Amino acid sequence: MDLSRHLRHFLVVAEELHFGRAAEVLGIAQPPLSQSIQRLERELGAQLFDRSRRQIELTMAGRLLVGEAGRFLAGEERLRATMRRAGDGELGILRVGVPPEIPAVTLHALLRRVTEETPGLRLELHELTIPEQLRRLTSAQLDAGLVHHPADVPGLRSGPVVEIPLGVVLPRSSRLLAARPQGAWEITLADLAGHDLVVFPRETSPAWYDRMLDVCRAGGFSPVRLQHARNPEFLLGLVLAGHGVAFEQETMARREPRLAWRPLAGAPLRRGICVAWPEGAAHPAAAGFAALAAEILAQDATAGTPQAAPGTPPSPTPRPWSVVYSP
Repeated sequence: MDLSRHLRHFLVVAEELHFGRAAEVLGIAQPPLSQSIQRLERELGAQLFDRSRRQIELTMAGRLLVGEAGRFLAGEERLRATMRRAGDGELGILRVGVPPEIPAVTLHALLRRVTEETPGLRLELHELTIPEQLRRLTSAQLDAGLVHHPADVPGLRSGPVVEIPLGVVLPRSSRLLAARPQGAWEITLADLAGHDLVVFPRETSPAWYDRMLDVCRAGGFSPVRLQHARNPEFLLGLVLAGHGVAFEQETMARREPRLAWRPLAGAPLRRGICVAWPEGAAHPAAAGFAALAAEILAQDATAGTPQAAPGTPPSPTPRPWSVVYSP
């Protein structure tokens, strides 16, 4: 029995107190309307209208049902609206994996935008390496993850890809910086010849790892030795200790004031990053979140700072934190 439909019929009849007029309002014939009311009365076990007089009147049960029916139908509409919002990804929890190297400003922007645009959706962030994210995505333990592109994992869909140009991270005391001509801001890959390279383990992102080394060799930089670091802080520590240089975005170098960041001439290294999510039984908010994350990552990748301005010589007094030091 379609209880909601019968209750709507009942409310119109209760308003008009005339089956003919109620049938006109509802746009149906009178006999089906009378049958609908009779079936509702049988279902509820109570007579709703007194038909013994020339004009029908509500019985005591009918008067009580008017209020109850209104509340029931309003509750049904709230339920449907809630389910529509949940189906559109506007409600609930979205479990998202983020790599350890993600900048704090990017996380803040993601959380703020999601709160502003979908206040009923809560992000549950998990700090995980790329391999850990991929494992959890394929086993449906995560709804979405911020991963390197391409992920090369079957069963995953991905959103827009943002390419982030990488520069060189090295100690401010590096002889390479001291030997640079006045005004020389960019560094070529060939300039790094003779240095070791601090890099993430290959299993973290095999395709990107191999491509990076191929680009380095093609540019005249074959690292003397490779040092692997899973954790961003460990990577920075190795660079600071003189165990090699690293390729990262500028926000990474700004974590440590004793490190410097210089852009690579021609920007030969660009790391693709995107949001991936399981293809089967995808969270309804995953695709929208992927587009929003790509927008924020693109802004972060192109945000200019005094240190990163192309063609601008380094400041005599290093100012690594643009938040603290104004341009």
